Amino acid sequence: MEHQQHIANKNHHGHHDHHNHHAHMIADFKKRFWISLVITFPIIVLAPMIQNLVGFELGFKGDRSIQFILSSVIFFYGGWPFLKGMVEEIKKRSPGMMTLIALAISVAYFYSSAVVFGLNGKIFFWELASLIVIMLLGHWIEMKSVMGASNALQELAKMMPSIARRIKEDGVYEDVPIADIKSNEMILIRPGEKVPADGIVVKGESHVNESMLTGESKPVIKHKDDQVIGGSVNEHGSLKVKVKHTGEDSYLSKVIGMVKEAQETKSKTQNLADKAAAWLFYLALGAGLTTLVVWLSMGKDFDYALERMVTVMIISCPHALGLAIPLVVAISTSISAKNGLLIRNRTAFENARKITAIIFDKTGTLTKGEFGVTRYKSISNSHSDNELLQIAASIENSSEHPIAAGIVRKAKEKDLTLGAVEHFQNITGKGIKARFKDREIKIVSPGMLKELGVEAPSDAFKSDDETVVFVLIDSSLIGYIALADEIREESLVAINTLKERGIKVFMATGDNQRVAKAVSDQLSLDNFYAEVLPEDKQRIIKEHQQNGYFVAMTGDGVNDAPALAQANVGIAVGSGTDVAAETADIVLVNSNPQDITNLILFGRATYKKMMQNLWWSAGYNIVAVPLAAGILASVGILLSPAIGAVLMSLSTVIVALNAQLLKRQIKK
Repeated sequence: MEHQQHIANKNHHGHHDHHNHHAHMIADFKKRFWISLVITFPIIVLAPMIQNLVGFELGFKGDRSIQFILSSVIFFYGGWPFLKGMVEEIKKRSPGMMTLIALAISVAYFYSSAVVFGLNGKIFFWELASLIVIMLLGHWIEMKSVMGASNALQELAKMMPSIARRIKEDGVYEDVPIADIKSNEMILIRPGEKVPADGIVVKGESHVNESMLTGESKPVIKHKDDQVIGGSVNEHGSLKVKVKHTGEDSYLSKVIGMVKEAQETKSKTQNLADKAAAWLFYLALGAGLTTLVVWLSMGKDFDYALERMVTVMIISCPHALGLAIPLVVAISTSISAKNGLLIRNRTAFENARKITAIIFDKTGTLTKGEFGVTRYKSISNSHSDNELLQIAASIENSSEHPIAAGIVRKAKEKDLTLGAVEHFQNITGKGIKARFKDREIKIVSPGMLKELGVEAPSDAFKSDDETVVFVLIDSSLIGYIALADEIREESLVAINTLKERGIKVFMATGDNQRVAKAVSDQLSLDNFYAEVLPEDKQRIIKEHQQNGYFVAMTGDGVNDAPALAQANVGIAVGSGTDVAAETADIVLVNSNPQDITNLILFGRATYKKMMQNLWWSAGYNIVAVPLAAGILASVGILLSPAIGAVLMSLSTVIVALNAQLLKRQIKK
């Protein structure tokens, strides 16, 4: 773990710091919200405006001073993130939500404080407190639903073991931290262990699972002089490996670099609420100053004109604006999770409605990611098809090969009883043999069958995506079993639905051309890319983006991480690696490709609610601001601060109720 942290800190210190900073900010907003909420209650109870609305009186000597002290605490403590944010936005010359909130609370605080110390007017401390509390709540909700892909690099680093078994010159083994391993040194990798560094096999033979690194569904057999990749899993025999690449030069570190680069260059959709807030800021400033100037020019007292100006500027920052989007996102993410979608990026719903092309990874996404029996047939008169499967499964039950696992799984699905075997032996790279019921059973590859001088049945090879093994009893062929990385039942339905909506569907996989074409043909894809490396997948995404497509990428392995980060919408299937999920915007919790269709529908519904809430929360200013400014004062219509406060509260309630209606839309 120390080494893992060392990698993360050494290569991506800034990214790691960003993750910690984000988590700290969430905790900070939460703490400020609860403390401010507690302080707000006495301010509301002591507010004359609230007392008049509710119909009670509670006044005593020094009550305004208490309100001033409590409001000062809320303003400087609860309002600090907004005041600080205003400074940052002004420095960037792009006023937004923070500037609008800071303007409203500052006007309310300093005007009300002046009234406490002698200025003739009304105090707005309760509006100040309630605005800060609601905005803190909104930002807290928002940030919790925004936890982006900042864990991705740490998850990648975790794939590397912390200890390596180095072979010294005298042949003695010693366990050393992986950071101490150097190029050209010899290391031993035992069965079940992760490969600690890129290297070349010097001695030994084994199957190595590289699926989470390269996308190849089938564990790859490694012989002398073959390359192994750090982070892959050695499944069977022991391997002596000469180290080739370590640290920053390793394959995994290069993948980490690509993920980091893609995340840093990924365009960020500007928050719609910030756009509305920018307009409202200029509206509040302009309307407030105009109100002051107009009333003064009409001969009104400065105190009266100032009160009108303050009312306008406070009303121009609706409480509802702070909740308009966070509430919709929070409800959407909750309901979506129940429907198999885990939303990790708040803009994912909005972006999903724009998708024009989807690139699927094959292994574990369109397919199940494990070998399954597709066909099995006995050619012997003395054995039925199920007896053939039972015999093969009994033998394969002693093997750890993925093909063996597929055969055993199929036998168990058929409720077949597996028998005991004796003298089990692995025929390296060619098959296995054992004694079963006093007879020699062999399960061999097509190559081994040919070596034995036995001709394969004409119907044994039907599909390019199948691996076929043959079962022999005492050197006589009794049948064959075909296996493949099975296509998910939901994949065809999902792809047809996407194509009906005018979305182009592609596949990019680390598997070979023959297997990729077979899957593509079965699913009627628009195109496919085979034998691709991580950088190829990322390049393919970029090419489609340059051609005008809004691209979604779906995958489950480490090899998919750079492409998931590069895509406009990254979608990880839940059955894959943590790093794929951490890099993606959305995780298919149930690993169901059909959920992608739901994602697009959810995205459209969510965006619609966002727009409705923004129009309501900001749009009520069209009526409220002119009335607060006194445009109809000549006919006796003047929006008082109390009525303005009621309208603000009503706007917040409407926004909240409208967000709740999203549940019905999604259920439909």
